[in-house]
Amino acid sequence: MPTGTVKFFNDEKGFGFISQEGGDDVFVHFSNIEGTGRRSLVAGQQVEFELGQGHKGVEANNVRPL
Repeated sequence: MPTGTVKFFNDEKGFGFISQEGGDDVFVHFSNIEGTGRRSLVAGQQVEFELGQGHKGVEANNVRPL
């Protein structure tokens, strides 16, 4: 499962980007973050995720903080 670091996440808009280790940045939407309640990420946070095809290209799915 790929891992990476949250590069940016906008709580108000509910999206951001993850810097993949050894790859391009990946889009992440709040609906693809695992958990209950308010789902958010913080810049610099380490995460693992699955890659999937979104409306505009590759995006992170099943995102889990490490």
